[in-house]
Amino acid sequence: MKSVLLNARTTFDQLRRGEFIRFVANGLVATAVHYSVLYAGVVIFGLESVALASVMGAAVGICSSFLGNYFFVFQNHSRPLLGRVIPFVTLYAFMLFMHGTFMLIWSDWLGLDFRPGFLIATALQTGFSYLANRTLVFAK
Repeated sequence: MKSVLLNARTTFDQLRRGEFIRFVANGLVATAVHYSVLYAGVVIFGLESVALASVMGAAVGICSSFLGNYFFVFQNHSRPLLGRVIPFVTLYAFMLFMHGTFMLIWSDWLGLDFRPGFLIATALQTGFSYLANRTLVFAK
């Protein structure tokens, strides 16, 4: 119990120092990259599968997110860049699967507009992503 409280206190301290704000800013950039590829795939290139376009966008957005998290958000370089890649890719592969599945159901199967679906899926993964990155990928 004591370690849970200590971890909660550490997380709160990180929020106060602006780490979460940097995380949100980096996430907005990565989300814009993701959405741009998704939009281009569906609207410009006419991909029939919104889920496929979203997965393609997520792959590019994930690369952007990793670099931003490493160099801008967490700024903890106690382990080299490559030492963080495997946990990050594992985490984001899981999130990519969840996001792609949500978009498959939302747009491809239910026929709903991909724009609100994208926002809902992204909002659902934001808090989880911060906590997982802070405690697993970029832990000090």
